[in-house]
Amino acid sequence: MWVRFRDCVLDLERWELRRGGETVALEPRAMRVLGELIERRGRVVTKAELLDTVWGDRFVGESALTTQVKEIRRAVGDTGREQAVVKTVHGQGYMFVAPVTTADDTVPPPDSSAHTTPVGGQAYPVVAVLPFENLSPDADRAHVADGLTSDVITAVAKHRWLRVLTRATSAGYRDRPDAVGALRADFGVRYVVEGSVRLDGGRLRVTARLTDAESGTYRWSERFDRTAADMFDVLDEITDLIAASVEPEVGFAERERAQRRPRADLRAWDLHHLGVAHLFRFTAADNREAQRLLEEARRQDPGFGEPHAWWAYAVVLGMTYWDTEPSAELLDEALGATRAALELDDRDAVSHMIRGRVQLARREYGPALLDNERAIELNPTFAAAYCGLGDSLCYEARYDEAISQFERSIALGAHDPQRWAFLSYGALALLFAGRLDDAVEWTERAGSLPNCQYWTTAHRAVALAHAGRVREARAAIAELDALQPAFTVEFARRKLFYLKRDDQLERYLEGLTAAGVPDR
Repeated sequence: MWVRFRDCVLDLERWELRRGGETVALEPRAMRVLGELIERRGRVVTKAELLDTVWGDRFVGESALTTQVKEIRRAVGDTGREQAVVKTVHGQGYMFVAPVTTADDTVPPPDSSAHTTPVGGQAYPVVAVLPFENLSPDADRAHVADGLTSDVITAVAKHRWLRVLTRATSAGYRDRPDAVGALRADFGVRYVVEGSVRLDGGRLRVTARLTDAESGTYRWSERFDRTAADMFDVLDEITDLIAASVEPEVGFAERERAQRRPRADLRAWDLHHLGVAHLFRFTAADNREAQRLLEEARRQDPGFGEPHAWWAYAVVLGMTYWDTEPSAELLDEALGATRAALELDDRDAVSHMIRGRVQLARREYGPALLDNERAIELNPTFAAAYCGLGDSLCYEARYDEAISQFERSIALGAHDPQRWAFLSYGALALLFAGRLDDAVEWTERAGSLPNCQYWTTAHRAVALAHAGRVREARAAIAELDALQPAFTVEFARRKLFYLKRDDQLERYLEGLTAAGVPDR
């Protein structure tokens, strides 16, 4: 467990204090006094209590306690005159008065001044969710805004790579006009979610915004208009959409931040985000670079879990789309990388989803299904996990169940850079289910999105051919030839190595042949 206050982080498991990212030496008894004051923060801790708890049966005078408090103030950048962290209550004792963030977590939040995290060099971004403002004509409706605030905090915090301030901490900044700047200064907050709720008669309007605390600019904003019937269901839907939008927008901002850093200064955190940035460009060259950067992040900091999983994801995508040659040995290594990530954090939904992707590539559909179900259990707003679950069900020929999961991934993934893939994989399920016109429609929707890949065009050609729309199928093949000149029936057979059912593979290849794709 860690505790953060001002620019300090206290690791209560290791009894280690860091300030501004640097370890600060503190005598063990001073550390004990600091821990006792933090544990009892908000009230005066008498000198007698501290002497009894820290020194026990050993008789010492109050001067020993005074000495330790001075040492604490020195270590945390406080003074007897300022008393911004430890306040002396004359004649009684001491009170810890600095605002704190706490979490049952092994990785502390970033340092507010340097934006680095002392453990492992990871700069996990801190997000604050300010209380949503109640704009309803009826002041008694304030509980709706308060409830939405709590639900959004809970939903955003399920993204394990984000550090989210507690509701109590954020609430202290409710009415401050400089709330964003103050949160950045006090807690190293990089992103702030805020908004409003207006409930008027049978109508509900919720607005939400994501602010980059460093630049003071909006990264995302949205307005949700709903009817007030079934209020809990409506608020649950809005909460999910907010959380599902905030995480990819923060991810995009962090990748931009990593790309601005001088290459000579890159740490594992930056290498990881640069790797993911290349991955999401969806080209062969970028996939190779993503694998290289993520492998370097793994080498530089083996205790940083995310690069292990994302490297495995890049490898599987390279096999499916580009020039990474599928092999049992490489798939074993990819599976081992996801296991390493989960050994470091078995509650990370992303690592479970990615292990599911590797298992799909290995034709291990049952374990893939379980991993994606676990990812959704850990983070119900994680769009990519619903897509992974849809794929797992599709390859088991459970098409209706699969399509409903793809629909959920598309609903939550409006800001996800993989949204085209959610539609494209869903189109494949529709194709196998015999819903050919729907499959064509989904490929057209996917094709309108940035970075959509050639398999989407192949899916459209197959669906059109099976629907008897041969002229349109041949036009799609002409597009496909421009996107991937090497595409043949044999090329498709090799790349569809993850399909275990012969009926699915043969149906797909028959559609390609009918559309006019050459055998070799």
